[in-house]
Amino acid sequence: MELIMETNNQEYERYQAAKKRVKEIKGFYGNLVSYILVISFLTFINLKYTPEHLWFYWPMLGWGIGLLFHAFGVFNIVPFFGKDWEEKKIKELMEEENKQKDKFQ
Repeated sequence: MELIMETNNQEYERYQAAKKRVKEIKGFYGNLVSYILVISFLTFINLKYTPEHLWFYWPMLGWGIGLLFHAFGVFNIVPFFGKDWEEKKIKELMEEENKQKDKFQ
């Protein structure tokens, strides 16, 4: 009975992790679509009304950098931005804290 409950709990945790991952990916793609639409609109406005002074690239650059870091985090492109790094660091800090507690007890 206990083994069945443990298996069900593990399945539930895996489901929750997958659901969270899908939500993160969906958030990134939403951000990407917004970026494309807004930057296209700003580019159109800039080129139509003030083509002698180009300014659309500033928001494109700023938001693009944010979008790049968002992709790094969601798709684990650079290890220190990803969830694996976060999980390892959390475990490391918790183990360190437990060692400190054990020293003083």
